Amino acid sequence: MTSDHIAVIGMAGRFPGAANVDQYWANLVAGVESIRRLTPEELAEAGVPERLRAHERYVPARGVVEGVDLFDAEYFGMSPREAQVTDPQQRLFLECVEEALQDAGYAPTRLRGPVGVFAGCTQSSYKRFALQYAEALELDETQIRVGTEPDFLTTRAAYRLHLTGPCVTVQTACSTGLVALHYACQSLLNGECEMAVAGAASILYPEHVGYLYQPGAIASPDGHCRAFDADAQGTVGGNGCAAVLLKPLERALADGDPIRAVVLGSAVNNDGARKVGFTAPGVRGQREVVLEALAVAGAEPASIGYLETHGTGTHLGDAVELEALAHVFGDRADPLVLGAVKPNIGHLDAAAGMAGFIKAVLVLENGIVPPTPHFTRPNPRSHLVDGPFEVPSRARAWPAAPSPRRAGVSSFGVGGTNAHAVLAEFAEPAAPADESGTWHILPISARDEGTLLRYGGTVQQRLSRSPDLPFGSAAYTMQTGRRELDHRIAVVAEHSAQAERALAEMDAGMIVSGRRGHEPPRIAFTFPGQGTEFRGMARDLSAGEPTFARHLADCLEALPPATAERVSGFLTGDGLLGGGASPISTDLAQPALFAFQYALARTWLSWGIRPTCLLGHSLGELTAATISGALTLRGAAMLVTRRGELMSAAPGGAMLAVLAAAERVEPLLQPGVTIAAVNSPRSTVVAGPAEAVARMAGPLAAEGLTGRPLRTEHAFHTAAMDEAAARFRAVAAEYGLRRPDLPFVSNVTGDWITDEQVTDPGYWAGQLRHPVRFAGGFQRLVDAGVDIVLEVGPGRSLTTLARDLLTDPAAGPRPLASLPGRAGISPRQEQLARTAAELWVAGAELDWDGMRAGRDRRRVRMPAYPFNRRRYTLRDTGPQPGGEQGDEQGEEHGRGVTDGRTPSRHRHPRPGLSAPYRAPAPGLQARLAGLFEDVLGIAGVGADDDFLELGGDSLMAIRLVARVGDHFPVEVSGAEFFRAPTVAGLADHLGGLLEAAVAGMEPETVAALLRELEGDAPAVPTE
Repeated sequence: MTSDHIAVIGMAGRFPGAANVDQYWANLVAGVESIRRLTPEELAEAGVPERLRAHERYVPARGVVEGVDLFDAEYFGMSPREAQVTDPQQRLFLECVEEALQDAGYAPTRLRGPVGVFAGCTQSSYKRFALQYAEALELDETQIRVGTEPDFLTTRAAYRLHLTGPCVTVQTACSTGLVALHYACQSLLNGECEMAVAGAASILYPEHVGYLYQPGAIASPDGHCRAFDADAQGTVGGNGCAAVLLKPLERALADGDPIRAVVLGSAVNNDGARKVGFTAPGVRGQREVVLEALAVAGAEPASIGYLETHGTGTHLGDAVELEALAHVFGDRADPLVLGAVKPNIGHLDAAAGMAGFIKAVLVLENGIVPPTPHFTRPNPRSHLVDGPFEVPSRARAWPAAPSPRRAGVSSFGVGGTNAHAVLAEFAEPAAPADESGTWHILPISARDEGTLLRYGGTVQQRLSRSPDLPFGSAAYTMQTGRRELDHRIAVVAEHSAQAERALAEMDAGMIVSGRRGHEPPRIAFTFPGQGTEFRGMARDLSAGEPTFARHLADCLEALPPATAERVSGFLTGDGLLGGGASPISTDLAQPALFAFQYALARTWLSWGIRPTCLLGHSLGELTAATISGALTLRGAAMLVTRRGELMSAAPGGAMLAVLAAAERVEPLLQPGVTIAAVNSPRSTVVAGPAEAVARMAGPLAAEGLTGRPLRTEHAFHTAAMDEAAARFRAVAAEYGLRRPDLPFVSNVTGDWITDEQVTDPGYWAGQLRHPVRFAGGFQRLVDAGVDIVLEVGPGRSLTTLARDLLTDPAAGPRPLASLPGRAGISPRQEQLARTAAELWVAGAELDWDGMRAGRDRRRVRMPAYPFNRRRYTLRDTGPQPGGEQGDEQGEEHGRGVTDGRTPSRHRHPRPGLSAPYRAPAPGLQARLAGLFEDVLGIAGVGADDDFLELGGDSLMAIRLVARVGDHFPVEVSGAEFFRAPTVAGLADHLGGLLEAAVAGMEPETVAALLRELEGDAPAVPTE
């Protein structure tokens, strides 16, 4: 295969009898005819007149796509009113484009290059309902046109899905879908876009209608399509919608896309006048388009093993198509297997070619040729009798061969536009590298909790059906190929079977769940000090996390060679460094802990976790300074090394952690013992000569207190460090200390560090001598509104202190530990992944590509988002008899419906928004909320609800401000409204305008206006 070949990487569709491509394929293989016989009740509901239903030639049959009135408007950011006005075939196409992207493992919100859209649809039959109810809903001509005309099919998809490539609506009647595919391929080959969607839609609305059979016309007299059969008498109409996602093959291979088939070449032409009539097919044009497509593909006719035909089941159409094919394939020795999908689902008009194309892709992908329903014996007047063709009446396997299977697809439109495409199967690449022992995050999110549970169930079923599915690829697909919505589940697992079991049992030990906040959480990194280190603490992460290993290697390179060798051996547990619970020498512990913290912090940063501020404990403050940008890595590595050496050479001593507040401990201090750290109201560290610290036992016991000796042979942050501090000042002066890019808290003051302190070598000398004021520093994080305090170190010591410091855990920041510590019950890599999952569920924006750095990045097929579809239709819209009706959601919020508003049964519930609901104040706000609800078709609009977030657009805004002008004697411009597009914002602006307006009014008019604002009178006339 060459660089001019196009990969099919995603597919989606709605077909008669099939809500998705998988159901479509299952029906095809089983030979199911999905053309329905419609009941008298369905026909009556669709508006078919009794006289027509009773006609002897009326055929109550059609290929029906169920649920075309249903749509998830909130998911696509559309207001209920816009969803109602939009033609169902355009809504279904929007869903199919989204699902095709998801099938390929791409989320519209994460696309990095231009994606084009090439598609077409049938002329709108829904438009008549829009025109019928235009007056009742105050719809203007532009709204109806934008919602129903084919011109806006592709551009609507581009707007709603953030697609920036060329968008072209194609109209060539029955060949529209395949012609759209041809031009999508051409756009990719021309470099106009990086990916392209090709698709088509055809929904006759209402759906449940048959047709009046006319002898000699295209329609079948009995509601069945018998393509190529001796009894063929015509075709049957059907509804459908489909889309495929295309990408240049070389790029798809490089990006690890799930390639379903390859388009080798395609061609489009027209019959011109070389046929008996405008609507008739032409042999020459069909023959030439097939030959041209084969030439573009570089394929010999003999290499094609299957051909999906246009196959309408009409006498003329089938005969012309078979004659054209005989000209192209007549010399082959082996029979060419023909398929025709119209006997299964009917003729989908503009979407017919796309239905055939997807079927051909599935044939190549699965190696099975489905049967053609109703084919019993070949038409004796066709080339099926004397030509090299075969139509299967039952499903058959298509055995693999040394070279890839190849197939052709034809589609011919009334008017003579012919299209043909040549496809080849794609051989799966080698399986991804084994990632056993690696923990992955499988994220699942939805707009509401019910949909989230449904989605979790479909993912669980996918994993259950495919226990050998590479879990890393499945997780990566869900990470980067789905939108990130508010309600979230994250599964932390090593393999698919483990994740499937966790979802089936909703195992809290493996699943993190919750709802993200309205804003991304503000995160603070905290770095622990000496004493939290242990031998081998980096072993698992170095082996399993390529990003951590890379940054650790950078840090080791920055250390002096001798120190780096000792630190490396200590961190991975490979060195001969002694063992057990004895204290680690300070000159080793400090650079080892710094290297570990630095690599872990850089890992979090590469994973997209950006702290707003930092806090370190003792040595951890130097790590904070490095991450803040105040120190270079090399400078920090040298400073930490010298700091450890100088402190290690200081006189011996001891440190004792006391579970009490500093105020209670201070009176009990023995001579020579001082407070070294104030960690929390329940944790104070004292230090001094070992004998003096030992004498603390008695006074502490007398007060009912105990102390826990720390693993150290020195009295840090006491007078014992005076000489080390003095010498360290000279060391610090040798390195370029800079102003930090990120704020961090000083251990010395317990407050935000100043630029003067950061750049003063004397500060860093005093920092190793003065007591650590961690409790005060943590309060600065609380005061700054931090939402999450993430401990970046090997254990949970600062996380425990943070919990002690939070008097009201529900109101303060949430403490999280990166790792479990030496005694943790879970592996370190598992805990790191779980913490990342906690951050994601809380709303942090993880860089999933950064998390997969150094690993295989293939995408696999995973379930698409299960839309929470509601009924949106204009068929039952309009003023209802009986006058004013109650508004269920409005009454719930203490507000009923006022005069002039659309009846509430045509409004949909308020969607989930970033702002919580606040009821509009009585009077002006309540009146404006009613106008918002009328225009948007939403019940229960709140005072702070953003018009655009509710699904409003510029056309609706024009209508809203016009309604304001109708109700109030002032004018508001669209620009003024968009400065504060909420009920409260508009009310504030309008209130000012009204104050100025009433100055020149008669008292009676002012009184009427006041009554109007209070909701007691009709609108005030403006003239």
